[in-house]
Amino acid sequence: MAIAPERPRIYQGSRIPSPIPSVLEVREDLRTSEDVLTVNFGPNHPSTHGVLRLVVDLHGEEVVGLAAVIGYLHTGFEKNMEQKSWWKAITYAPRIDYLSYQNNELVFVLAVEKLLGLEVPSRATWMRMLLAELNRIHSHLVWLATAALELGAISMFWYCFRERDRILDLFELVAGGRMHTRYFQVGGLAEDVPPGFWAECAKFVEVMPKAVDDYEALIDRNEIWLERTQGLGLLSADDAIALGQSGPVLRASGVDWDLRRAQPYLAYDQVDFRVPVYQEGDVYARYRVRMEELRESVKIVEQAVRRMPGGPWIAEDRKVVLPPREELHTSMESLIHHFKIVTEGFSVPEGEVYMTVESPRGELGCYVVSDGGPKPWRVKFRAPSFVALEATATCMRQALVADMIAIVGSLDTVMGEVDR
Repeated sequence: MAIAPERPRIYQGSRIPSPIPSVLEVREDLRTSEDVLTVNFGPNHPSTHGVLRLVVDLHGEEVVGLAAVIGYLHTGFEKNMEQKSWWKAITYAPRIDYLSYQNNELVFVLAVEKLLGLEVPSRATWMRMLLAELNRIHSHLVWLATAALELGAISMFWYCFRERDRILDLFELVAGGRMHTRYFQVGGLAEDVPPGFWAECAKFVEVMPKAVDDYEALIDRNEIWLERTQGLGLLSADDAIALGQSGPVLRASGVDWDLRRAQPYLAYDQVDFRVPVYQEGDVYARYRVRMEELRESVKIVEQAVRRMPGGPWIAEDRKVVLPPREELHTSMESLIHHFKIVTEGFSVPEGEVYMTVESPRGELGCYVVSDGGPKPWRVKFRAPSFVALEATATCMRQALVADMIAIVGSLDTVMGEVDR
């Protein structure tokens, strides 16, 4: 008998009645007014977090109309992936969201593994979880640095990038690259974890909570920060659900929903962590959710370091997995397998699958269809940034132009995954 999926729990007091427009229309009494000024924010504007264009109608400093326009960064990642072999397509996934590259890489290889029915060793599963949480911290740090910078808290930028650099050092240590690592492979990991990684990761786990204390000491009681974030950009629980929101934006509106706990994947059901939820639905609540997630992710990383299993780091299926590098010099069979996988790829059984993970921005989904050949027939990503943009107009009611900067930043959109 099929088990019904868990329903999200909505906290009482989180319902703020409001309309759900995707475009904020100018009020009837202002449509003929000569005092309404239409201004373009973007597509090249630092406060729009990339190449987002906001067409804003201003009545004085009040935002009375707003429409988000996208399409200035169209990359065609999904169609490119359909032209490549399953093995080569992995390279494209992390570039869709250039702040959450590990999670994008993860969701694609999980989808392929599900189609293959391939079992991944527990060491690879735990290491994937560890790196996904480091990637979550990395993404939240970049968000906090840039969002604070836009509101005048310049010093936060340098504090956050100090710890971000530590995380990039860890990625470089384990994968050889600081970004877009391509460390997750179908079947496990590209290589085993180097011994020196564990000591450096343990140092980071010790340092990071103190760093979060520094961030909170800088702005948690700062009157300017509180005035610019509290009570602004309201999004009710009902509206957040109706607009398909997820991640910190949804949880800041009082909806207790996190895929790591509600629909566990990797080893999330074996570690202890808390899901932060706030009821206010404003810019400050979204900030608080992400700050607490920093601490919870550090807890997960610490548990993964301490409980990391031994054993193989990639599956044994030589039809799918590259042979160990040391065998290429002594085994003709291994050399042939390596050549065939890299040049022609491997075939995946016919079928379709939709996999989801909890990225730093919410539900990141990957829909993959195989026709039984060496290339994906269809690849489609469910990008949380694209969905978050739909909440922009709803959050902008009764906002001033300065508030708009804080509200757009609080949604944490990455335009790379919006304009796929």
